Amino acid sequence: MDADRFISLALANPVNRAILQRMPALGFSDAWLVSGCLFQTVWNGLTGRPLTYGIKDYDIFYFDPDLSELAEDRVIRRVADVFSDLPAEIEVRNQARVHLWYPRRFGTDYPALTRATEGVDRFLACACMVGVSTAMDRVDVYAPRGLADLAAMIIRPNRVPNFQAVEYEKKAARWKQCWPELTVLPAMA
Repeated sequence: MDADRFISLALANPVNRAILQRMPALGFSDAWLVSGCLFQTVWNGLTGRPLTYGIKDYDIFYFDPDLSELAEDRVIRRVADVFSDLPAEIEVRNQARVHLWYPRRFGTDYPALTRATEGVDRFLACACMVGVSTAMDRVDVYAPRGLADLAAMIIRPNRVPNFQAVEYEKKAARWKQCWPELTVLPAMA
């Protein structure tokens, strides 16, 4: 699968398309629609399911060096306003802050990041490592591991430092239940 085919499938989901159309209005220099809403839309397109089937939420990663909870809360409220008419749960997180709360939530360290796409680099499975952003009427794709696993519907672990095998297995089991066509590779080989 090439980037154009990926974009075509991902933007066939009207929620993804609406989010990308409105994201520039948020004023971020580094913001990306990422993960499940993209790769699951592609799986739905490949398997003939409704395009929003199985999608729990739509994630926006952005990077802002302001590490305060207050600043992130303002962004969360603004995103809720901008996208209030969409029939979807939209989650937005400042990737500059992840290292502050990740250890409490998952019990392991997380490095401080320097850009939003570094959050994509740490996703649990290679097929999930996708993001799209809009700038100057074009759609940019970020897929550091390529799109082959996504196109082949293969779930392969992304064994980054502090890889969470239990979380990988939990997510892969949910995905396999929704998309039985998936091939899930074990968390530990």
